[in-house]
Amino acid sequence: MLPDPSLHPDWLIAQEAEKSMKSIYQLAEEAGIKEDEIIPYGNYIAKVDYKKIYDRVKENPQGKYIVVTAITPTPFGEGKSTTTLGVVQGLSKRGKKVGCAIRQPSAGPLMNVKGTAAGGGLSQCIPRTEFSLGFTGDINAIMNAHNLAMVALTSRILHESNYSDEILTKKGLKRLHIDPKNVQMGWVIDFCVQALRKIVIGLGSKKDGIPMESRFDIATSSEVMAILSLINDIKELRERIGRIIVAYSKKGFPITTEDLEVAGAMAALVMPTVNPNLIQTIEGQPVFVHAAPFANIAIGQSSIIADRIGLKLFDYHVTESGFGADIGFEKFWNIKCRHSGLKPDMAIIVATLRALKYHGADESAPKIITGNSLPKDYYLKNYKWLEKGMENLFHHVEIVKKSGIVPLVCINKFKQDSVEELEFIKKFCEERGILVAVSEHWSKGGEGALELADKVIETSKIKSKFKFLYDLDLPHISRIEVVARTIYGADSVEFSPIALDKLNKINSKQEFSDFSICIAKTHLSLSDNPNLRGVPKGWQLYVRDVLIFNGAKLIVPVAGEISLMPGTASNPNFRNIDIDLETFKVKGI
Repeated sequence: MLPDPSLHPDWLIAQEAEKSMKSIYQLAEEAGIKEDEIIPYGNYIAKVDYKKIYDRVKENPQGKYIVVTAITPTPFGEGKSTTTLGVVQGLSKRGKKVGCAIRQPSAGPLMNVKGTAAGGGLSQCIPRTEFSLGFTGDINAIMNAHNLAMVALTSRILHESNYSDEILTKKGLKRLHIDPKNVQMGWVIDFCVQALRKIVIGLGSKKDGIPMESRFDIATSSEVMAILSLINDIKELRERIGRIIVAYSKKGFPITTEDLEVAGAMAALVMPTVNPNLIQTIEGQPVFVHAAPFANIAIGQSSIIADRIGLKLFDYHVTESGFGADIGFEKFWNIKCRHSGLKPDMAIIVATLRALKYHGADESAPKIITGNSLPKDYYLKNYKWLEKGMENLFHHVEIVKKSGIVPLVCINKFKQDSVEELEFIKKFCEERGILVAVSEHWSKGGEGALELADKVIETSKIKSKFKFLYDLDLPHISRIEVVARTIYGADSVEFSPIALDKLNKINSKQEFSDFSICIAKTHLSLSDNPNLRGVPKGWQLYVRDVLIFNGAKLIVPVAGEISLMPGTASNPNFRNIDIDLETFKVKGI
């Protein structure tokens, strides 16, 4: 019997569960994956050969496609990964063949405030430590490929400044006339480091490079990671990587990785990551892990490849998108589904009592300090805060409804939540015709998720009327305005002169017409201001910059003060992580 999650930390529960894990061969066989279709990384982790699997099962009937999203979260997250794993466990208890696709955790939040993405309590994926600390190296490969593009760029700038056209020609190089003041990319690292948001490189002697401003972003925000999320095969990976714009020439022409002759090497580094990873829940169901988090500054979706094979292997395939429905689900809906052609059958919207109270709290509420625990006031009964906070939930329900699929609200129950308040939420939803379930998967695993599983089975039978939010013949400026008004609830959109100039140039070129909008904004509010809770009224979305992800086919408006490099808080998780010198196991994750 596993330890009580209300008395023991997640990492200890995981270590206990890992004593009775299925071997990767047994797990694969039960999932319908053949032995020659797995690439083992030890006894309990594997990559799966997506092409072999898909070629074999592509004629299978399609399973039910379920996406997990959430309301606007508190800074601590509301348990989307936990719920994804919990509903898989619950459906398995009901005798369904089920699996899921989740995202690999970034070391940034792992070592900062939010922690790993392994789930929690009795709904986790295991082995937890390996999953959390580097796993099979996918993020490192993405990071190395991205940084190799910057290596190619900076060395080319140096050589073009030091050599004549004649010498460059002898070296087999064509002068690209790169403008060091117009570089699109920066470097990436898989940590949250505010000190690296703005840097100067190339200091020293003439041999050390050309002094220029640069930056670091977090690795999972890389365009290379977005490409991994959206591709269907290796051929597409290679083609898209070659289209990445690294910088611009002094005449304003794009300089791509293909121009820098680095695209092939980048693709070689990334190629092993195309195969999804396979691990298991605490209760032994299959879990694909592919692509990465951060839907606020990236696409934040598990991969199309993992979903494609999951839908052919399982009767129910559950996929995960990041943060609230305004960010993660909107990108799943209008970017991922457009690229994949797959249509979801339903969406689960995760909410918690604490988050609803957070969004309904008045000025008497204590201030939340990032890195500290959520103040106990959010766990005390408070129907006034709760009812006000329901506005945020209803807004996210309406977002999902606009896609034409049916939302199911899942109240992710914690041990300290009151039964009376949970019943209040259920009644509030049911009176408005909203499907709702309370799930105790965190404390009871699959047994605690049976109500949720039954509602998922019921809801997924309702015929979907899926449709996209905007047509691709709409100008990009108008697409941004549609998302801002319809999804976020903004009154209007203001564009900085830089952003407006870039968008006008984008709109004038046919080559960008089928590029999707992928807005970067705070996840802590429907607005672009993280301090505005609930459902803000009378506000304007401010777009200060626009990035072009030419390989991923994304136009990325940057809204408000959001940064592609998060900062580390004063009380980060790395202070709690260590090695147990008796067992040599990692503790504190």
